Amino acid sequence: MHGAGGGGWEWDAWVRGFAAEGWRVFAPDLQPAVDGLAATRLADYRAQVADWLARARREADRVALVGASLGGLLVLLEGATADARVLVNPMPPAGMPAEPSPAVIPWRQRASVAGTRRAIPEADAAAALFAFPRWRDESGTVMDAARAGFAPPASRAPTLVMASREDADVPFEASAALAAALGAAFLPLAGSHVAPLLGRDAPAVAAAAAQWLDTPVGGTSVPMPLAEQHRD
Repeated sequence: MHGAGGGGWEWDAWVRGFAAEGWRVFAPDLQPAVDGLAATRLADYRAQVADWLARARREADRVALVGASLGGLLVLLEGATADARVLVNPMPPAGMPAEPSPAVIPWRQRASVAGTRRAIPEADAAAALFAFPRWRDESGTVMDAARAGFAPPASRAPTLVMASREDADVPFEASAALAAALGAAFLPLAGSHVAPLLGRDAPAVAAAAAQWLDTPVGGTSVPMPLAEQHRD
């Protein structure tokens, strides 16, 4: 599940890495309501995630949900029955105080190559050029609802929280607190909010997530050298 203003394209490095490990990967785009983004509600996105999970359940013996930012919150809210969950810089269910958003947040309208480079300093020029034309506007109502906070349903699904230390959108401390509250495994990473998906180290981060999913999970430790490697 991708983040606000993005799309399934954000997961390209992860799709390749997971597919190489034998996973069947589905990275859909969250769809706005029929009447457009201004009419889109968080419930619309939640229903889509619930539908995708139900479909995956019919087609696979084991289902893992992976979400970044807003997608991470959606996984928490609708993925309680998944077999495992990976949350990458997730919007915290405890909420994030912010000023009210406009009906449509004009991220696509304001996008630029230079702004994309600033948003993903860990990405190379090719990755920034790939991302720039793909940003999209987002529903302000969705973002306001997501920032208001929720009590996620209880889940026994083993969960890994991956958090960027230099994240300017979701505080690192919020992700660490979420992992502790969930009893989840926690993996600190270097870089910005989108770096785990679009930065140069995205393939290594994806490999770490796949390795965690492919081992007996359920504890809070992460048996990966990546945790220490990315602290520098």
